[in-house]
Amino acid sequence: MPPSSSSSSILYILLCIPCRNLHQYRHGGAVHSFVLPPSTMKRAASMTTSYLSAQVQGSFYAAAGAPSVDMTTYDLPLERTIDEWTAVVQPPSSLREGGVFLRAKDSRGELFVDTLQFSIRRGGGLGLILTEIAGGREDGIGITIIEEILADGNSAGVGLVPGDSIVSLSVSTSNGNGDVQTTMVSTECMGYDATIDAITSLPPSTSSDDVVNLTVKRVRRQPRINVRLQYPPNSDEDDVTIELFAGENLRRAMLTRGIKLNDRLAKRFDSGGSGDCGSDGTCATCVVGVARGMELLSPMGQQEEQILSKKPRWRMACKTVVGYGMVEGNMTLQVNPRQW
Repeated sequence: MPPSSSSSSILYILLCIPCRNLHQYRHGGAVHSFVLPPSTMKRAASMTTSYLSAQVQGSFYAAAGAPSVDMTTYDLPLERTIDEWTAVVQPPSSLREGGVFLRAKDSRGELFVDTLQFSIRRGGGLGLILTEIAGGREDGIGITIIEEILADGNSAGVGLVPGDSIVSLSVSTSNGNGDVQTTMVSTECMGYDATIDAITSLPPSTSSDDVVNLTVKRVRRQPRINVRLQYPPNSDEDDVTIELFAGENLRRAMLTRGIKLNDRLAKRFDSGGSGDCGSDGTCATCVVGVARGMELLSPMGQQEEQILSKKPRWRMACKTVVGYGMVEGNMTLQVNPRQW
């Protein structure tokens, strides 16, 4: 019996790509519906693997540098992931392709969508159970996620987690003359049936060593940095604590939270006059003293290091990223350190 797109049930499937064998069963429960403008369903296309690499390299936390912690620390439980997934329509522009893309609802700005890539052996099937959590549209648009990773399947232990949504798959095949062709299918924001159609359109496996490259999106919480701000003793300002997220620029983050940052009494480093340079890193009027948590900040650039060579505990807020390496923790900063 072919998979049904009935809105009264959630469908599961064990993927067995090499033999195109689809084992199905039903589980009662409502499908979460959502509304999008009519759109043409994405279809299979041949692309080079450079496209997949670009997706991973363009991930959310690029400003925070390469993660130095186990990112699974920031994963969400499956139940919350299901509640947070949504789809948005992105119009095309000169800088990006238009289409329908996964996002987190995240009304409080505490989550982000990460993009991850995994290589999985094809022989014997992937061993994944998929669930459609939104769909029922004629154009095939929906949201399909991984419900379970089978303990004895090829996907066990590779790093996939329930709640991940497969956004693309690619395989490489040889034509016998030594030429290798990479075929990719896009499955982002597809319902159950459309996802299965796309997956089974991949060229069949020809060797037990063949692998499929999965690109998935995952909802994660943003690492938090609790910052205690201390003002000069003569300012009559009470200490305050603010919460920042990894990857935020320190100057921008403090200004958007209403923090009085730039020292109006300070002389510019570059000209000796007054006024700030607007985050060019030349005036040093936005410096802060780091009493605790220096390890949570991005490394100094050459210019900043030269300007602050005699103040090793100072940082230019405009050139500093918090939560570097996606590390969370606690910091204490002294605002306007020249006045201490």
